[in-house]
Amino acid sequence: MYPAFQRHATHFFFRKIFLSYSRNRLVLFIAATFVLLHASFVAAESEFGLRPEIRNFVTYMANRHGYDSKELESVFTQTNFRADIIKLISTPASAISWDEYRKRFVNTQRIKGGIGFWGKYASELERARKIYGVPEEIIVAIIGIETSYGTATGNYRIMDALTTLAFDYPRRADYFREELENYLLLAKEQKFGLLDIKGSYAGAIGIPQFMPGSYRRYAVDFNNDGKIDLSGSAADAIGSVGRYLKEYGWEADKPIAVRAQARSENLQEFLDTGIEPIHAIGKLREAGIIPLEPVANDMPSALLELNSQGARQFWLGFRNFYVITRYNRSTFYAMSVFDLAKAIRIARLSRAAGQ
Repeated sequence: MYPAFQRHATHFFFRKIFLSYSRNRLVLFIAATFVLLHASFVAAESEFGLRPEIRNFVTYMANRHGYDSKELESVFTQTNFRADIIKLISTPASAISWDEYRKRFVNTQRIKGGIGFWGKYASELERARKIYGVPEEIIVAIIGIETSYGTATGNYRIMDALTTLAFDYPRRADYFREELENYLLLAKEQKFGLLDIKGSYAGAIGIPQFMPGSYRRYAVDFNNDGKIDLSGSAADAIGSVGRYLKEYGWEADKPIAVRAQARSENLQEFLDTGIEPIHAIGKLREAGIIPLEPVANDMPSALLELNSQGARQFWLGFRNFYVITRYNRSTFYAMSVFDLAKAIRIARLSRAAGQ
């Protein structure tokens, strides 16, 4: 029995040594992994410094717009490259159905939030409608979809986002370099710190998520306080959304979209022309595409298709639908704005009738 016991004791002794060694290796592995992850994190937010292309951009801003080179160089040395932004903007959008997309934005929470936002800023919304011709519910719905009524405006420093995309995203570098230029000019005009403003990973700013170029072109001081503040003033956001849509051709008191019955053999021909309204209703009627609400035959429209619960839905989008797509060039987006706007108006009227 003794030799067997001895063998067991010896086995137990070496097993303890092995486990102790394994644990130590595990601790070392975890520590090394932590160090690598920390290094990756630091690399993901490393300072740009003054790379040659950034020096060239600083020189351009100084020569063309009179920017102080030293001041701008100092800002760029404090600007961080964000690898996560490149990943976010480069990741292909996953396929999503219209029903799934709609549920994200046309839901009880957004409708309730829209009623509250409308109630709080009723006078500003009414004034925007009178000046720009855009119904209150459309402005409310856009702000609701963009930032959930100003509660989710983004946590990325705009300077980091635009610099990352301007110099490390070749596919759209020209566009984002132009937006970076606009951002620098906007900061001068509005007198805010370049490193202070936060927004989306693509560089969109404030309650209505305007890119810097749109901010400079369309934003308005709607509360007349002497400054335009899309991040802190809901009134300025409301007026700016109204002006943006008006500048892109919003037609007051005109329809946005109507359901259609489509029996044409040439459906694809009309669908392939896209979302710009170029087909007169009379021409579509002749082709067997019939609006389900009264519409004048000379009204230009586009044939739209949505798939809901496995069935094909056909819509006719008019000029105002197309204008909404100038805010976000997606049929799903524009239809969500349209649906959320209707839902908010109906719920608001229903609540008022019940009081």
